[in-house]
Amino acid sequence: MPRKPAKKKPAKKAVPRPIELYYWPTPNGWKISIMLEECRLPYRLVPVNIGKGEQFTPGFLKISPNNRMPAIVDPDGPGGKPISIFESGAILQYLGRKTGKFYPAEERKRVEVEEWLFWQMAGLGPMAGQASHFRNYAKDNAYGIKRYTDEVHRLLGVMEKRLATRKFLAGAYSIADMACWGWVIAIGRIDNMIDEFPNVKAWRDRVGARAAVKKGFALGKELREQQAADPKAQEEARKILFGQRAR
Repeated sequence: MPRKPAKKKPAKKAVPRPIELYYWPTPNGWKISIMLEECRLPYRLVPVNIGKGEQFTPGFLKISPNNRMPAIVDPDGPGGKPISIFESGAILQYLGRKTGKFYPAEERKRVEVEEWLFWQMAGLGPMAGQASHFRNYAKDNAYGIKRYTDEVHRLLGVMEKRLATRKFLAGAYSIADMACWGWVIAIGRIDNMIDEFPNVKAWRDRVGARAAVKKGFALGKELREQQAADPKAQEEARKILFGQRAR
């Protein structure tokens, strides 16, 4: 009687290796910690204390030549080889393509997500950052305060109209929402401005209620609190963060 061919054992599924997340708890850092949590990707936190100038170390500059966090190193990059990525928008797009989540493949839907992602990268984030800078560190500069506070107000008005007819910026929840959410949280500290925009406020709460957003937002919270409680550390951070020129 002929012998039956031996059954082939199913190939073992490769266990993904943790992505290295170079991070500090800021609106830009939160984008990536939230996306990693949403995609349930394994990752390892590598703190980059921007208040101590760790973003200028040679090792970090090899990953992020613009000396800005966040950045990631994915050991399981394209072709199974490691890849390093800097710039938060580029990281969100990469993770969206890698996982097929929160970044649609269909071109019209993808373009819609990209419009609002780059709207944040070019407008909401930089303008909110400038408003915060002048309001906290250049309080005698009335022009700077008004200029950037007014622009943040205008941008929130753009969001308000957009969110009047949809729950999320690009229809379905996406990397565009993750990119904007942390900055809207930061803007909430400006003169209760957010109260003027009920659709934005409802969106902020809707996104913030997601379990992955809560977890990503909490990542490294104690690191920032330690610095905030130390006036000397705050003064040293200001010297490092402001007035940088080409090296």
